[in-house]
Formats: sequence, C-alpha cells, structure tokens
Amino acid sequence: MLRSTNDLRGYTLRATDGEIGSVDEFLLDDEQWTIRYLVANTGGWLTGRLVLISPIVLGQANWEARTLAVALTRAQIEQSPDIATDQPVSRQREAELAQYYGYFPYWGGAGLWGAGMSPYALGGPVVPPAAPPAGTAATERELASAQAAQGDQHLHSTRDVTGYHIRARDGEIGHVDDFIVDDETWAIRYMVIDTHNWWPGKHVLVAPRPLPRNAG
Repeated sequence: MLRSTNDLRGYTLRATDGEIGSVDEFLLDDEQWTIRYLVANTGGWLTGRLVLISPIVLGQANWEARTLAVALTRAQIEQSPDIATDQPVSRQREAELAQYYGYFPYWGGAGLWGAGMSPYALGGPVVPPAAPPAGTAATERELASAQAAQGDQHLHSTRDVTGYHIRARDGEIGHVDDFIVDDETWAIRYMVIDTHNWWPGKHVLVAPRPLPRNAG
C-alpha cells in the first residue's frame, strides 16, 4: 500500500525486546527515489540520540497501532555505529552500519535493494541474503573508500526537502509538502505538491523520475 511520510512520523519503533523510540524523519535516495533509512528518535533511552534504521531490518507493521517492528535487539541498536544525522552520511558509514547489522548494502546489485526490488525480510524476521557474487565485497569496499571523505550526495532528509519549490516548464506550481511511499519496496511513488499560491486549496501528486542505476 501507499503511505504518507508525514503520517509515518511519530510511529513507535519496537525492537524484539522492547520499544526503541519513534520515527523522526527519513533519508531518501534522490537517484532511485527510495527511502533508505528511517531516522529514529530514541528519546530518553539513549539520551536523545538519533539512529538510522534500514527498511531491511523492519518486520511486521501494525498500521492501526502505528507501530513498526524492528528485527533487532535494543542492545544491537544501542551499540550500533554512531552516525551524525545532521551531516551528510558517507557511503563508508553506511557500509559500516550494514556490516554491523549483518546485511548486504543496497547498492550491491542491479535491483532497487541490491539483488532484488524489496528490502530483505520486509514484513517478517531478518533473513540473511545469499552470498554475493565473487568480487562484490571487494568492489563495495573500494567504493566505500572512494567516498569516505564526503557524504553521499544522493541521500537527503525528507524534512530538508519538504518546502522545495517545484517548477513546471512554464512556471512554478508550488512546493513539496509530503512524500507517498510504497510500504513494500519503500520506493517514493509521488511527491505531494502544495499549490496554494497558484491553485488555492489544492494538492497535486507528481511522480519523481528515477535516474538509471549507472547514472553519476
């Protein structure tokens, strides 16, 4: 189904042994227009620390209770690599996070999520993927090293992108107000555009256009 990221903010995140906090915002990939991470506000549990949760480790969602299951323990999350979410997240840091949690990075294949089109174990317990083809791990390490000194310029906070002005071929039509995502693939299907300055009281849906996987 399609979900609004504005509505998903505030959802409770529940690990296998208790709550870990709530959804604060998301990091989107502007090449493939996919939500790569949920940013979790851990509140008083980790003294307000923000942590990144990949859809790869999400389990069953309870949409009525506004709860998302996370197939990790509280200890795993507490000891996870520290990532400053107010700064660009480097590919090296993403690789460290993937290695720590035991899943393959989403950029390690031709699909939207590496080898496939959906994040692993969406809607169930984490299932380790099959071993990558020979040479894949080395290639990923080389890519991580090459990008270590800079943030991944393709990852953006949905909160930061909200408010961006959208211009049609013949003029501005409004600004980004929300994102509509597919809750199976976490792909962004539409941007919700608030057109109140041009068309009062209206919101329109605009489908983003993903770049090819080999685009620079």
